[in-house]
Amino acid sequence: MIVVMEPKATESQIEKVSNYLQQHGFKINLNRGEVLTVIAAIGDKRMISTATVNSFEGVHEVKLIQEPYKLSGRQSHPEDTIIKFDNGVKIGGLEKPVLMVGPCSVEKEFEGLLEVATAAKEMGCEFLRGGAFKPRTSPYDFQGLEEKGLEYLKEASKRTGLLVVTEVMDTIDIPLLNKYADVLQVGARNMQNFKLLKALGHTKKPVMLKRGPAASIREFLLAAEHIMFNGNPNVILCERGIRTFDSDFTRNTLDLAAIPVLRKYSHLPVVVDPSHGTGKRYLIEPMGKAALVAGAHGLMYEVHHDPDHASSDGAQSLSIPQFKEITRNINKLIGRIDYDNKASHREEKLKEAKRK
Repeated sequence: MIVVMEPKATESQIEKVSNYLQQHGFKINLNRGEVLTVIAAIGDKRMISTATVNSFEGVHEVKLIQEPYKLSGRQSHPEDTIIKFDNGVKIGGLEKPVLMVGPCSVEKEFEGLLEVATAAKEMGCEFLRGGAFKPRTSPYDFQGLEEKGLEYLKEASKRTGLLVVTEVMDTIDIPLLNKYADVLQVGARNMQNFKLLKALGHTKKPVMLKRGPAASIREFLLAAEHIMFNGNPNVILCERGIRTFDSDFTRNTLDLAAIPVLRKYSHLPVVVDPSHGTGKRYLIEPMGKAALVAGAHGLMYEVHHDPDHASSDGAQSLSIPQFKEITRNINKLIGRIDYDNKASHREEKLKEAKRK
């Protein structure tokens, strides 16, 4: 239910409506705009009469929401959510798209991770991604370095200033990951792990929620709803491909149409993962560009210092030279970095130094 207050509604009137709804078991989310205040009320609408709510002083109208994703949907939150980090990085709205890059798994050689992180910083990326706890289809595959991997990520972050994105697998690991990570990623396999989503709702750390391989957009938004309903509004949606009938040429089908759909029906930032979405490194650049043109707020793709010998997902990982070339092209496409002006600025600095 949405209660739209009159433009001149007083704080006392807003509080009276909110208290009434809370007394009847509704969870309240206040959205204060420049003109109107909107009260999003989540609960069993059978507990009250909408006519009664409409009769309160200061109430303009009461709307019953048909869509079940009340917190992640635009009806109750028309403005884009922008997630801000302590170092000034922002995701969402009209902010410049962000780039999240790094290996699928953090491996034993810290120097390799640092090499990737250094290259990422050089190319203007904001986030270093890497898995310390790895969910694998086979129990015999590499399962991750766990806390040692988190320590590596944190150290690389300290040396480069990049923010850390890493996957959380279990509720018991949340306190540990909170010490090391800036964004907690929920993998596709865990998109509907409701116990985990509920626990992540109790932390204020931003959560990047990946779409499940067989999840509808409605199910995707409802998974985000679980996190938000439990108190955490800082959710980033990640489209990473869905499973369809054609797996001969791509690992998954990257659902580019989901980007404008999500942006129409949700206010949450949308990031796209063309590495998992295609499973092929040669498809990362064209699909990444297409995702940004379609309105994505950022890209996540895999980079490894030696992809042919990676412990996981080497076929969809870029080498560092490939990464630099592709990222340069992506940066030019969306105007993240003006390389021509940057080069001219360096030349002027050199000339000035010579004159001195």
